[in-house]
Amino acid sequence: MTDAAQVIARWFGQAAGELLVGGKRVSEIVADAGTPAFVYDRHVLERKWEMLRAALPDRFDVSYSVKANPNPTILELFVGLGAGLEVASGGEMLRALRAGCPAGRISFAGPGKTEAELELAVEQGVGEIHVESSREVARLASVARRRNVRVGVAVRVNPGAEMSGGAMRMGGKPAPFGIDEERLEGVVGQLLAEPAIALRGIHLYVGTQILDYRTLISQYRRGLEIARRVAGWSGRPLQTVDLGGGLGVPYFANDSELDIASFGRDVRQLVATEASDAAAFDGTRFVLEPGRYLVAEAGIYVARVLDVKHSRGKKFIVLDGGMHHHLAASGNLGQVIKRNFPIAVVNKLERTEYEEVDVVGPLCTPLDVLGRGVSLPTVEAGDLVGVFQSGAYALSASPVRFLSRPAAAEVLVSGGAARLIRQRETDEDRL
Repeated sequence: MTDAAQVIARWFGQAAGELLVGGKRVSEIVADAGTPAFVYDRHVLERKWEMLRAALPDRFDVSYSVKANPNPTILELFVGLGAGLEVASGGEMLRALRAGCPAGRISFAGPGKTEAELELAVEQGVGEIHVESSREVARLASVARRRNVRVGVAVRVNPGAEMSGGAMRMGGKPAPFGIDEERLEGVVGQLLAEPAIALRGIHLYVGTQILDYRTLISQYRRGLEIARRVAGWSGRPLQTVDLGGGLGVPYFANDSELDIASFGRDVRQLVATEASDAAAFDGTRFVLEPGRYLVAEAGIYVARVLDVKHSRGKKFIVLDGGMHHHLAASGNLGQVIKRNFPIAVVNKLERTEYEEVDVVGPLCTPLDVLGRGVSLPTVEAGDLVGVFQSGAYALSASPVRFLSRPAAAEVLVSGGAARLIRQRETDEDRL
């Protein structure tokens, strides 16, 4: 079971009933930054990186998926740790470059790349563009010929239905993503026949939020089978095999932590056996592109209680933040049935008597519910409520312009010091 107490015990701490982030009291952090605010613990970010890196063989590279959390300071942190960056738009590409990521360590995916984005990627020398249609191949070749350069690409594959899994399937069914496996040979032939394009490898990404390591290993094994076929068609080993992301974190009750040790053991065994074919994999670099696995658990969304209301037998806790900052926690980002992220009153962690309440935001819509039927201690106006597992797909995946509400602050805590890495907007900033 995942609840706030377990998350706090594993990654954070408390003193005198108050949450500590990086050794600093949360009330002190938001006294300076204001609320609502996303608070990130640098130590947790670094620890998650170390856990993943230790699990992977030396032949694996890690590219952080920028879409999970594109804050420039977080990008700089992962680049400094040795990560490449995976981007899905021209805007993310520019963020990656400004964060100091070498262009050669940027990969660019997405089913709808504009002409301007392709031009930017070629101009900047992005290491690998992941092509997703025959038409995109032709468009990219035209850009490359116009600039008189040869562009490195990987072909993104939409594999057969037997390769699926995770909370959100990205492949194994009709999809706008990638080349259907049954059409792959023709597109590979198109790539090999184009002098302006250098086929470097393949990219597979078929699911997200996977908590069973065996599902990931099964997907990787199938991916290596596809890679071996592509290498055979091209007549030379692939330079890269990008196995995508998908590594999950526990958000909800009864979610289990991804067994990273068993994952690492089986990845090493898989590479030692399935990737030993020199004709296909001599010198090949394997790539994972995790996002939420690296950042989700490091982040907490902290909002202040504005009001406590009773309505027809139900108690509502009204916060100064809501779904406009954290759509995922409201259940409106892919959940069929609303399930609660871990939530706590972070200045009353010592309380042991609880009552059932709904935690809602300030927006004029019934969708603005961060927690339904949550057990919390008696809450008063001015208290601080924390939504945990909030480092990924939160602010950047939310309707921050809805009702012209200001965006939240972002704070990074490192070694007991809190640094504002995104200023909280005011109403005047929006005008």
